[in-house]
Amino acid sequence: MQTFRAAKLSGFQEVSWPNASQGQGRISAKKMSASGQKSRFARLLDVKSDMSSENRRALLREVTDVFAEHEQDGDAAKVAKLDQVLSSVVAEFSREVRAELAAKIGPSKVGLGATVEKLALDDIEIARPILEQSALSEAHLLQVISQKTQEHLLAVTRRSDITETVSHALVEKGDDRVVVSLLENARAKIAPKTYETVTELAQSRPVLYAPFVRRQDVPLELLNDVYLEVEGELRREILARYDQVSPAELDAALERSRAKLLKAHRKPALEAAKIKARIEEFRSKGEFNPPILIRLLREGDASRGLFVGVFATLTDVEESLAEKVVDSGDIDALALLCRAADFERAVFVSLAIALIGSERRMTKVEEFGALYENVPVSAAQRAVRFWKVRTSSAAA
Repeated sequence: MQTFRAAKLSGFQEVSWPNASQGQGRISAKKMSASGQKSRFARLLDVKSDMSSENRRALLREVTDVFAEHEQDGDAAKVAKLDQVLSSVVAEFSREVRAELAAKIGPSKVGLGATVEKLALDDIEIARPILEQSALSEAHLLQVISQKTQEHLLAVTRRSDITETVSHALVEKGDDRVVVSLLENARAKIAPKTYETVTELAQSRPVLYAPFVRRQDVPLELLNDVYLEVEGELRREILARYDQVSPAELDAALERSRAKLLKAHRKPALEAAKIKARIEEFRSKGEFNPPILIRLLREGDASRGLFVGVFATLTDVEESLAEKVVDSGDIDALALLCRAADFERAVFVSLAIALIGSERRMTKVEEFGALYENVPVSAAQRAVRFWKVRTSSAAA
């Protein structure tokens, strides 16, 4: 059997190299001249010669060592030739050998493009370092996303050069782990339309909400869209974001929200005309103010629709939003709307108590009062500005 008795030729070791025409010769790396080094590289390019599996493994080690040795020499032609040969035979190596090669090529900057592309489509244990670190074109990454497993997609999300197109493909094809990992990668570029897709997915996959809210480049208007869907801690984080942005940023976000909403349509129901007439009646009597809400709630279900319409008008938000807050008994959101509209504390507490049901009323008065006082007025007003955009856009 032919033998290959060393992995490294860059030192001063003796090796045996298989040679079909001359038998097994012994070469001293110590005696190699510049032309000898070239001859050694030429032998590496003869990888297609008939060799045993043991010699293939030894040769692969030699290839990767030569690859490392020439990583910084700038010899593009030499690297291109090595890439051509490696890519043509890499599929013939065992899984273990392919994994070893991928682990060494992954973090390297040498352009073994064809070899890298083949390894990227291999089993995930082999492809992972390539997908996470190697230079791959957008087209090839999209091929991986469309053809390979969720584990492959997860590896792609850890790259430092994810484009908007790749991000969108990952969101469309990826499971929860993939989308969460993408959102947590601060270097990934994500387009507004992709963020909109995430908000839609999160309605049935709520695990996406936290990384979505905590990502710094999520458009403000989309944070507003998910406010009612997320829990208390994430709501506080959204309000904190509103307090941190400049007026110019806020205005730009409001304009984007307005433009999006103008594309939508909202058909007013016949009931809307009746509610509007009653509101005008309250105005004419000087009764159109927050305390009227308490009276309407006490009238029961018969005045439920009117209550929602009056509440939406007083807080200057879309009726569907007001209805959602009321029907869900969402006290946090109720506090936000009342605070932004400058309702008196007592009015908010009365509304909150009426909405939660009689069995818990007596224990909640102080709690709700404290909750109301803790809502930052400026943050509440900024958040509600988005909801007011919805109202004005619907009217337009």
